Amino acid sequence: MLQLSAAQIERAIYPVGFYHTKARTILEISRALLDRFEGKVPDELEALLTLKGVGRKTANLVLTQGFGKPGICVDTHVHRISNRWGYVRTKDAHATEMALRRKLPRQYWLEYNDLLVAFGQTICLPTSPWCSRCPAADLCPRRGVTRSR
Repeated sequence: MLQLSAAQIERAIYPVGFYHTKARTILEISRALLDRFEGKVPDELEALLTLKGVGRKTANLVLTQGFGKPGICVDTHVHRISNRWGYVRTKDAHATEMALRRKLPRQYWLEYNDLLVAFGQTICLPTSPWCSRCPAADLCPRRGVTRSR
């Protein structure tokens, strides 16, 4: 990656939002991986969090997808649906991750994000979920839902 210019990376990742910033961050992370981690992506959460631009969601995603290690990736869908179901009662993604780490059995950590993202994009939408199509509608307390279809 360090052989490429920021402009070359920008062209490669153009469809992604904030591609200018992300291209610079990719270069910085590439340099940090060489300088601090012998060119290898670390497989520990705390080490990943030391890389510029890597937050908890990304670090957990690297752990689960890259290394097959347990982690809970909390994005907007996981946060919203976990709260809507009443499984957790949290105000932000970090609190949701911590609550899920305490409550969700480890065997489900790897797949939880994938399942809830797909579910959140198709059925359990943010503003008007398709409760009439939901296979869990009878079990769902619909916390925070004011309008549904």
